[in-house]
Amino acid sequence: MTKNILFIAVAFLLPLGVVAQLSPTAQAARDYTIAVAWQQRSGEYRALSFQAYNFARLSLKERLKTPGSSKPNCVVVDIDETILDNSAFQGHEIKKGVSFEPKDWTEWTKLAAADTVPGALEFLKYAASQQVETFYITNRDAADYKGTLLNLQRFGFPFADETHLVVKTSGSDKEPRRQQVLAKYNILLLCGDNLSDFSNVFYREGKNVTEEVNKAKLEFGTHFIVLPNPMYGDWEKLLYKEGKADEQEKARERLDGLKGY
Repeated sequence: MTKNILFIAVAFLLPLGVVAQLSPTAQAARDYTIAVAWQQRSGEYRALSFQAYNFARLSLKERLKTPGSSKPNCVVVDIDETILDNSAFQGHEIKKGVSFEPKDWTEWTKLAAADTVPGALEFLKYAASQQVETFYITNRDAADYKGTLLNLQRFGFPFADETHLVVKTSGSDKEPRRQQVLAKYNILLLCGDNLSDFSNVFYREGKNVTEEVNKAKLEFGTHFIVLPNPMYGDWEKLLYKEGKADEQEKARERLDGLKGY
């Protein structure tokens, strides 16, 4: 009996000791574990992604029935967590004890190893079959260009070429790039995991995000197709105070920002 009690005590205390050895930054990075695990392992993530692209297909069919402009038709899609799944990179960072390091991201994009988001490739191939082009507007930058293009071409994404892949060259606001496409094309749908993939009005300074989403409620599922991403996004910024904070401070602010009763 004594040996059994000792064994249980050691088994219980050992993981506590391991956690205690983690740096504050590594502990803060672990906040993201359940989000990454959900994206990688849950059937619900796949189901929601399929649901989004099923709606995209139905909406595209309806929009093609309505006479448009003389300009050619296109859809605009984000890349990360919209058509390519980077959860393996996020898992790598957590195991490394960080939440995000730019040099790690550059190494990841060069590998061109991101998997596809469920339903994305099939939808864009369907769009291509209807003579609808795809523009990939991403906040990946020039250093990620080659690897990104290779990743898209590896899976056979339609219109994966230098004309249709539009990376970030200055600011992260995608509106100027969307307007460049709109000047020559009729944009039928926009797909993204972040509200700023649709319009910069959502996170424009002084705007109430919830209020703006309510105003645009009829656009979601018909014009704006939203993909699930619990791992990161502009929504996180609303949790943090102004000014640069380290990972430990961000972890405290995330906890403070939770609703309770």
